[in-house]
Amino acid sequence: MTGAGGAAAPVVAVLGTGVMGAGMVASLRRAGLPVRMWNRDGRKARALTGTGAEAFDSPAEAAAGADVVLTVLLDADAVIDVIRRAAPAAGTPWLQCATVGLAGVDRVIAVAGELGLVLVDSPVLGTRKPAADGALVLLASGPEEIRARLAPVCDAIGRRTLWLGEAGAGSRLKLACNAWIFLLTAGVAQSIALARGLGLDPQDFFRAIEGAPVDSAYARAKGAAMLAGDHTVSFALAGAVKDLGLIRSAQQAAGVPDRLTAAVLETMAAAAERVDDAAAVDMAAVLEVLGADPALVPGDGRP
Repeated sequence: MTGAGGAAAPVVAVLGTGVMGAGMVASLRRAGLPVRMWNRDGRKARALTGTGAEAFDSPAEAAAGADVVLTVLLDADAVIDVIRRAAPAAGTPWLQCATVGLAGVDRVIAVAGELGLVLVDSPVLGTRKPAADGALVLLASGPEEIRARLAPVCDAIGRRTLWLGEAGAGSRLKLACNAWIFLLTAGVAQSIALARGLGLDPQDFFRAIEGAPVDSAYARAKGAAMLAGDHTVSFALAGAVKDLGLIRSAQQAAGVPDRLTAAVLETMAAAAERVDDAAAVDMAAVLEVLGADPALVPGDGRP
């Protein structure tokens, strides 16, 4: 298979085909790139073979002969376990897209050196739909000389790639970005809950901010899911709790006060305790722990 200009399209091994990985596979295939994939639950990988991607039973089989290995897994432990099992050929570019935190990225860098891989630490901004649409933002950090080789892959899965310097910078920026995303999510839930608690229609909150500098498409999308009680996973609640822990650790390491993060983490963790499987619901479920006590809602007939 060839890409633009007749150049051979790089073969990409995608290790992890969950919510994000599945979208990336679809985007890579839409761009005409050959894809070899593996997932811990093999059914999820096999469900994507209709795209033309090949599913394999082990990380090593998927990585065999790949020009680029892309990992989309939960955390540093999973990433390191899977890349060791994959054992790509020395010199293979490794596009590492998970959010792993400060200590985690140091471990990833060490393992890449041990295996002789060319690491690009590149967590992404975006959730289910941007992944499926090839509209992620890649926070890439790694050797400058690898950029051209990775361009077909980055262009397929993302609308923009920010190159940030040496490996590790991408993971640091991802923590700063996610800190804002979680605060915004919790803030939207708080405003909806307060409007309800005061006997108002929460939609009036969105009407009030419409078109103003404080308005945002993200707040509207997440707010709509909250109001509909739609917990279809875009960003899993369990992942939010995990990432908030990484953000708090980074703040402590940097000497940055963690008061806001601690409050959001406590709230997200409380929401996670209320559901059967925090990995199977979206973080929009945080509204469930911020809602007003019905006994205290104005107009309830209290004396």
